[in-house]
Amino acid sequence: LEHYLERIDVLNPSLNAIVTLDAERARMSAGEADEQRANSHGDDLGRLHGLPMTIKDAIATAGLRSTGGATELADHRPVDDAPAVAALKAEGAIIFGKTNLPRWSGDVQAYNDLFGQTNNPWDLTRGPGGSSGGAAAAVSAGLTSVELGTDIGGSVRLPAHFSGVCGHKPSYGLVPQLGYLDHPAGGIAEPDVNVFGPLARSTADLDLMLRILAQPTVDRRPVWRATLPPSRHDDLRNFRVAAWLDDDTCRVSTDVVTLLDEATRLVEQAGASVNRRARPDVPLSEVWNVGLPLVSAATSLARTDEEYASQLAQANDGSLPRHTQMRAKASTIGHRDWLRLDHQRNLHRLAWAEFFGHYDILLCPVSFTPAFPHVHDGNLYTRTLQVDGVTRPYTDLIAWTTFIGYVHLPATVVPVGLTPSGLPVGIQIVAPYLEDTTALHFASLLESLLGGFDPPTMAQLS
Repeated sequence: LEHYLERIDVLNPSLNAIVTLDAERARMSAGEADEQRANSHGDDLGRLHGLPMTIKDAIATAGLRSTGGATELADHRPVDDAPAVAALKAEGAIIFGKTNLPRWSGDVQAYNDLFGQTNNPWDLTRGPGGSSGGAAAAVSAGLTSVELGTDIGGSVRLPAHFSGVCGHKPSYGLVPQLGYLDHPAGGIAEPDVNVFGPLARSTADLDLMLRILAQPTVDRRPVWRATLPPSRHDDLRNFRVAAWLDDDTCRVSTDVVTLLDEATRLVEQAGASVNRRARPDVPLSEVWNVGLPLVSAATSLARTDEEYASQLAQANDGSLPRHTQMRAKASTIGHRDWLRLDHQRNLHRLAWAEFFGHYDILLCPVSFTPAFPHVHDGNLYTRTLQVDGVTRPYTDLIAWTTFIGYVHLPATVVPVGLTPSGLPVGIQIVAPYLEDTTALHFASLLESLLGGFDPPTMAQLS
């Protein structure tokens, strides 16, 4: 704990990754943990006994300021832990701080009016991704051991990719997400599409975290249990791998696709069966027609009354850009139309299940670009980025992650290398629904091939 607090003193002023500290209570808990270990006589002390860690500020943590990045909750101190936080504490984790994020977890950056922006430890002029951006920056820079983030459009996977760490988006429903602060009255229901997931510096840590977090909600515990199945295969040579590394619907930048291609080539050389043409019977373009509308609908409670009224007016304004009008329609959608979207989603889920009857793993991009410079003007649906000399919609950032998330699939991200400008790139390893351990085990094999986590220069203190 003291080691992390010392690193925070040195590095966090530049990063602004950790926005709330609870050092004194953490020191008391750490002292108690040391005593328990000294007097344990071999007793089981829990899988995380004495481990200091931080939690994304969108997740309720008892007695610790938990804001969701919103001014409405600036002084909010929950009475109870989110069930996921309680599960970590029950295994001995010591929660010593909260990490930065965008307002209501609604951006691919970690910036809000309460705490300002978080910087990427690989390049302070760029963001670490979002919405679990503070979480990824803190893990990458060695300010914490592991983190608990949230992911609805890629909010664990994107920061892992941009910040050079590992992240896992669990299958929807595997980890309870009560206590999620995504609107002023949030926390008592589980939103559609969203999940809680870990970020860490190794796949072994992701696996450990998931085994603790995977459990039913409290009201289902009398009859439900969460038992993770084993990986489909142990040996890389037995995996049937599909590689979907680029697509005309959302072209991937040269620097990113080069690293993805090299990682896939190493998997092939190690003996895995790789098919670069295999695709599910769901085109990537369906992310715009079904995936992002479902995410926009799921996040609509975060809109203020004024924003909602504005979006009602925009919903049928054909003069607006396509993504702006889509967001307005989805945020004000009627229940019958939402049911149609959900029906289409379930047809897509059936297509994915059929695909995974022939393949064990899909490799695909996390995002089309590495970390990008800070940009605060506009919003998710109005900004643009310049990549490879082309102006791209900002929403392209979340195309590949939302495409996997809205159909509830698990995905693990591991770093695959650095671009020529020194920015990290991750790959998305997708497995069948509820077969999270297959994604995690394959990720561990790829991690071994590539060498694993490489810390940013600023994290290597003398």
